Amino acid sequence: MTTIDKLYQQLKNEKFIISGPCVIENESMIMELAESIKRLTEKLSFPYIFKASFDKANRTSLGSYRGPGLDEGLRILQRVKSDFDLPITTDIHESSQAKAIAEVADIIQVPAFLCRQTDLLIATAKTDKIVNIKKAQFLDGRDMLHPLTKVKESGNDKIMLTERGSMFGLGNLVVDFRQIIDMKEFGYPVIMDVTHSTQKPSALGGKSGGDRKYAPHMAMLANAVGVNGFFFEVHKNPEEALSDGPNMVYLKDFEEILESIR
Repeated sequence: MTTIDKLYQQLKNEKFIISGPCVIENESMIMELAESIKRLTEKLSFPYIFKASFDKANRTSLGSYRGPGLDEGLRILQRVKSDFDLPITTDIHESSQAKAIAEVADIIQVPAFLCRQTDLLIATAKTDKIVNIKKAQFLDGRDMLHPLTKVKESGNDKIMLTERGSMFGLGNLVVDFRQIIDMKEFGYPVIMDVTHSTQKPSALGGKSGGDRKYAPHMAMLANAVGVNGFFFEVHKNPEEALSDGPNMVYLKDFEEILESIR
């Protein structure tokens, strides 16, 4: 059994945490967060996967910070992996990125807006890494059968699905927890993206808004319906974050949130 296969079996059987900042802002910040969150998750006995994006390709505004890019971003993520012995996950945006990402990431995340992109799903599947498909804001949970089938029929059955809320009118998201129950029936691990579910897309003009005060409640509700994993974006100073600040939770509050779902 490969290391990736062993990780996938663990994530199928234990409640786990995926966490990190929205985007790689700088190397020292990433290393500090990875170390701090690892310490918390070890204390509370959660398997932990570090997450940060090397590129936020779907930013609202052309002028918004996107990240350090593929090469530099993967170098930093590899350092996190090596220094802290942590599994890594990050987003894929284009099929051509699959090979490079697979050299570092244990789990490759397909963004919600791209979850129906056939070529992207096939390229991700063929890396033989764990594939985490985020449910699009415009899809019913039962419709996630089709993206996961594309991955499975491409030769990869190491699949996870992530709930991140559904569009509710314009500029708002709502979480319908029936979606999680429906996706669990497919037999694959289901993750609750706690902090993105508190977003208000494009609410701040050229960037998304949100309200982190709902995050602890989202986590407890998802725990009640039996999700396998939880995804939290965490930052030491969310007000200074370069992406998704309004919905990221404070590092200082993270232990209490994790305690509530332990």
